[in-house]
Amino acid sequence: MLNRWRQRDDFAPDLRTIALIAPAQLVSPRTLPVARRISRIRNGRAPVTTATTPNGVEVRVFRPAHSSGRLPGLLWIHGGGYVLGSAAQDDHWARRMSERVGIEVVSVDYRLAPEHPYPAAIDDCFDALRWMVDQPDIDTTRLAIGGNSAGGGLAAALAFRARDAGVDLRLQLLTYPMLDDRTRAPDPHHRLWNASANVFGWTSYLGDADRQEAVPARRTDLAGLPSAWIGVGTLDLFAAEDRDFAERLRAAGVECRIDEVPGAFHGFDLVAPRTSIAQDFFARQCDAVRRALAHD
Repeated sequence: MLNRWRQRDDFAPDLRTIALIAPAQLVSPRTLPVARRISRIRNGRAPVTTATTPNGVEVRVFRPAHSSGRLPGLLWIHGGGYVLGSAAQDDHWARRMSERVGIEVVSVDYRLAPEHPYPAAIDDCFDALRWMVDQPDIDTTRLAIGGNSAGGGLAAALAFRARDAGVDLRLQLLTYPMLDDRTRAPDPHHRLWNASANVFGWTSYLGDADRQEAVPARRTDLAGLPSAWIGVGTLDLFAAEDRDFAERLRAAGVECRIDEVPGAFHGFDLVAPRTSIAQDFFARQCDAVRRALAHD
């Protein structure tokens, strides 16, 4: 019992109660169908503008109320370990980001693994980005990409593809991104996404892909990537790999800021969005986007 309370005290005060009841693992091969049904129930229900790219990828579009003219754009990629979730689950986040920063946010419904392994998801994200570039109401000189968890991993992978295709981006907003298939050791503090879930997610996504190409943390040429903001909790499974990636970006001459949240576990802002720690985390995301997409 003493060890349990010591572990509890390691979490940030805002998160200690929920950390006691939050599961360590949300998804496994056995629970995937149920997890997918639950994620659909959580989807946003407010009216949203939707569109479909010429290649059939669905996107959801958010603009500030009463806005006009060309606005900076952010392509947002949802999380879910590469195996579950949809763009609709982040409607509230996208709407808040759009209103607070004064930008157009486009969220993409990419295909999920294991039914659609690599490169299906990254192909869909790149298609959505190309669709944004063609929109007359988006200032294509001020574009950013971002995502949380697996969406952050896809955003990091998309930054490489955009660089190689000559698409100019100002920022990659990587929220506790899932970057490395070489899973770290398990820890009793991990919540929502642990080492076992990570192995399942990456195995489902990668299939027989070349991991040196498909996994952002395995890429060797980081020069010329857009600036990055990485936000992660210190008790997140991805904390160490995110720090490593930030250091490698800086070594390659890429501006990168990492915001570490003491005592926060994976997805803390999603399960406890009204806490002060989650509100502050969202404000830091907004600040990073605002700085990157400001007029020169």
